Amino acid sequence: MTSRVTAVSRSAAHTFSKTSLESIRLLAGLGVEGDAHAGVTVKHRSRVARDPGQPNLRQVHLVHAELHDELREAGFAVREGDMGENVTTRGVDLLALPAGTRLHLGETAVVEVTGLRNPCVQLDGFQDGLMKAVLDRDEEGNLVRKAGVMGVVVAGGEVRPGDAIRVEPPTGPHQALRPV
Repeated sequence: MTSRVTAVSRSAAHTFSKTSLESIRLLAGLGVEGDAHAGVTVKHRSRVARDPGQPNLRQVHLVHAELHDELREAGFAVREGDMGENVTTRGVDLLALPAGTRLHLGETAVVEVTGLRNPCVQLDGFQDGLMKAVLDRDEEGNLVRKAGVMGVVVAGGEVRPGDAIRVEPPTGPHQALRPV
């Protein structure tokens, strides 16, 4: 199966869900043009309250469509953009990627994966029980966060549903993703 973008979304306001669009423009070093979370420094309210000068490692939020499938099978009504993601993918095991992986989206855009999205209670505000549904445990009992990955834009460009995704692993030793 070819890895593809299945949806793109943004919101100019700090809303939980984002509106699915025909395309979004990624801006190098900033994020999604017109999105409330775009910028060189942190934009998530809780992080701004702690230290507004922190670098923004959460410029782009990506979720795998396979998670939406899993959640719908569990009885949740979840569509692209509903969990705040900017890019919905299919055919890429986002959660297994090492930190520093570059995702080439469409013709020119490149997002470098910085870490895992740390699910928050806003998920339950959207649909009761959703936060628990995006958390799991592995065989050793370690917490598994399934709510997608975060990244920074290293090369800008338009991204549209149907665009191919090329995965470029980092050189050198691989570091497992941690929440950012």
